[in-house]
Amino acid sequence: MKIEWKGVMPAVTTKFTKDDKLDLEMFSINIQAQLDAGVHAIILGGSLGEASTLEKEEKKALIEHTVDFVQEKVPVIMNIAEKTTKNAILPVESAENNGASGLMILPPMQYKATDHETLAYFDSIAKSTSLPIMIYNNPVDYKIEVTLDMFEELLKNKNIQAVKESTRDLTNITRIKNRFEERLKILCGVDTLAMESLLMGAEGWVAGLVCAFPRETVAIYELVKAGRVEEAAKIYRWFMPLLELDINPQLVQNIKLAEVATGIGTEPVRLPRMPLQGKERKRVLAIIEQGVRTRPKIPLL
Repeated sequence: MKIEWKGVMPAVTTKFTKDDKLDLEMFSINIQAQLDAGVHAIILGGSLGEASTLEKEEKKALIEHTVDFVQEKVPVIMNIAEKTTKNAILPVESAENNGASGLMILPPMQYKATDHETLAYFDSIAKSTSLPIMIYNNPVDYKIEVTLDMFEELLKNKNIQAVKESTRDLTNITRIKNRFEERLKILCGVDTLAMESLLMGAEGWVAGLVCAFPRETVAIYELVKAGRVEEAAKIYRWFMPLLELDINPQLVQNIKLAEVATGIGTEPVRLPRMPLQGKERKRVLAIIEQGVRTRPKIPLL
């Protein structure tokens, strides 16, 4: 299925049962809520999806199930986050063989690769597949920045088409537009900068709190793109305390609690993660409860 690299793309959580198995039943409930809200793609196995804890067969099961469930209503994108080039190419092949429409790829994990090594890593993966690729550029969390000069080299691969822009530097959107125009699509990867990024020309939003609040997330995107900025800003201001739960080391636990509150998720996480405890749990629950209680009415789009 063709990817246009625009719109709201949930980086969905992976649902687990209490005995640590994939909970595909609850996963399907959440995916249906995303589809009903009008999202534009589904991203599997990202950081929010607890990618580092998933076994090869679980990733395969998630792709197969999601592709079958969405029935080509939206593209399914698989995240690739690996330590070695060889071990990145293997799940790329699996994703392609099992029906994924595209890939989101992080730089090498754990090892802080040089620019030359990072370019070689991405280049090898791109040449191993026909699937379209979005590069995840997040130097804050992963300590490797893909610079504009590096993108100049990478874009020689026609299937490298988009960037998940998570540098936290809004001016980088303008620099990318000035340098590459429409050749490199930009999707905001930081929930708390999403509306600002869309106003500066980003084509989409790889979102986290969308997992619990899909209608509100899609509404902000659609209203901004329709030029209805004040209406979008009203929802965005309500959303901000919740969006801040995404820029936190416990983002997975935070967002799963929010999914529980909106009835489209469950809390179990996979060790070494554990459910929130004590004062932090109370703090996060208070933010979520306030958000649910004051949930805004969505205008007609």
